[in-house]
Amino acid sequence: MGKLVLTSFVTLDGVYQAPGGPHEDTRDGFEQGGWSVPYGDDDFGRFITEVFDNVGAFLLGRRTYDIFASYWPKVTDPDDPVASRLNSLPKYVVTTSALADPVWSGATAIQGDLAKEVTALKENTDGELQVHGSGALAHSLFALDLVDTLHLLTFPVVLGAGRRLFAEGTLPTAFRHTGGRITAAGVSIQTYDLDGRPLYGSYELPDNG
Repeated sequence: MGKLVLTSFVTLDGVYQAPGGPHEDTRDGFEQGGWSVPYGDDDFGRFITEVFDNVGAFLLGRRTYDIFASYWPKVTDPDDPVASRLNSLPKYVVTTSALADPVWSGATAIQGDLAKEVTALKENTDGELQVHGSGALAHSLFALDLVDTLHLLTFPVVLGAGRRLFAEGTLPTAFRHTGGRITAAGVSIQTYDLDGRPLYGSYELPDNG
């Protein structure tokens, strides 16, 4: 079986909302979109290229799909590591409504049982099934234990507002660290494999009665 890999950008206080621009996601009156852009240096670009080198197909939430579909089809450089893959590889979109016409080439709507559909995609994808952004979808995937690997990019900024990747009610999950680096601009890029449920202990001294 292939694996599902989630790449997520978050602030130091865990916000994932609208990293790429001020109009990307203004839900709940969010006005701080575009917070990741000042940190997009060469180190960041190299990591993103590495991630896209391993992709076999994409799994996207509807909001992220709409954002991507409005931009990436216009990038036609065959040497662009992101555009070339987004425009040519299968894209599966978790949505409750039909995709707009004309549909971005290679895009298919998923509207059935999420666990069943994603498990089948993992089994039939040659390479990684990658999720980018798609915070609401990420919440559902974590709840169903469907994420295998998490690339968590933490940017050195605190916003104090916005939607968070690990919101209250997230399924308790342990992670195993498998690699990491810090970019010149200060972005912490850490990779984790999901590792079951958390273990617990205590620093309290034992009561010897």
